[in-house]
Amino acid sequence: MTSSVLSDFGDFWRLVVDVWETGVFGRSIGELLTAATIFAVFFALRGLFTRYVLAVAERWTARTSNIFDDALRHAIAGPLQFLFLVLGIFFTTQYLDFSGKTELLAENVNRSLIVIAIFWGLRNAITPIGRLLSGFNHILTPEITHWLITGGRVGILLVGGATVLQIWGIQVAPIIAGLGLFGVAVALGAQDLFRNLIGGISILLERRFGIGDWIKVDGVVEGTVEKIGFRSTLVRRFDKAPVYVPNQKLSDNAVTNFSAMTYRRVSWTIALEYRTTHDQLRRIRDGIEAFLMEHEAFVQPPEAALFVRIDAFRESSIDLMIYCFTRTTVWGEWLELKEELAYSVKEIVEREGAAFALPGRSIYVEAVAPRPEEIATERSAKVEIGAPRRAAAGE
Repeated sequence: MTSSVLSDFGDFWRLVVDVWETGVFGRSIGELLTAATIFAVFFALRGLFTRYVLAVAERWTARTSNIFDDALRHAIAGPLQFLFLVLGIFFTTQYLDFSGKTELLAENVNRSLIVIAIFWGLRNAITPIGRLLSGFNHILTPEITHWLITGGRVGILLVGGATVLQIWGIQVAPIIAGLGLFGVAVALGAQDLFRNLIGGISILLERRFGIGDWIKVDGVVEGTVEKIGFRSTLVRRFDKAPVYVPNQKLSDNAVTNFSAMTYRRVSWTIALEYRTTHDQLRRIRDGIEAFLMEHEAFVQPPEAALFVRIDAFRESSIDLMIYCFTRTTVWGEWLELKEELAYSVKEIVEREGAAFALPGRSIYVEAVAPRPEEIATERSAKVEIGAPRRAAAGE
């Protein structure tokens, strides 16, 4: 009985050893555990690298005033962390020493992961390059820079995807040719899309407006530009409602860019009463002109026009024209200056003893003596009217 149990235990142990040596897919469990340990080591190194090296780099870049190093650190952090995983998979497959189709599969996986790491880093490197391009605002607007960055990222992703397909033996040229034929068919039905794309490019090249500008397109929209996309532009109206305007409408129609004003105009007509005397008119005009000339917030000639003149004699008023410009173009500040000017105009008019005219009309009635023939006609009419009355009374 004891010998039988020992024999059975020996058979079980031989089975365990065979399973240990055979393992999975022809690899012993010991080799698989060793391979898993190799990958775990590189995974741990990835954590240590993130915790210490990247943390130190983050603190160092935070102390500098340059934003380029912050963008560069953020760009390479992800690819470097992923590179430890790529190294772990590479050394794991090298230790297992595959052969045949498995070896080809492992090599393709390693190549694909390396390509992904490289193109991931190149894609992220577009961000610090965009930081550098932002310093050339005299050549490239922020919107053009944004479009270039977006186009660069898309281009890198396409090239990286094509490289991975080539690694796995998938020919990219026939796919591109097929997409070209498909693109022709799509282009026939997407003409508006391409027109809007060209319109967006023309807007950026002509620098009609930028993000944050206050624009007005008659019959289309008026508001603040928030985003210039490939197909449409987001304009937020002053009631906070977003309006997505196709770029073609903004490129074909006349666009008024209020944010591009050098100065902001004030054009008023002050109506004074007709009983205002000549001396009062002159003192009022001189007082308003002196206020505008002495106020530093209003632009002085010859930098911009400034007029305070008696303009016209209307039906019920003498019109005084005020035409000037403010240095600020901000709407709120402009309203404050107009309010200050209004207070000064009213004070000057009241100080001179004059008054503002109200719309009105005077009717003059002239008494005219009646002519002799009109008197005779009036008397005969009275006789004819009075005759029936006398007949009714029995006269």
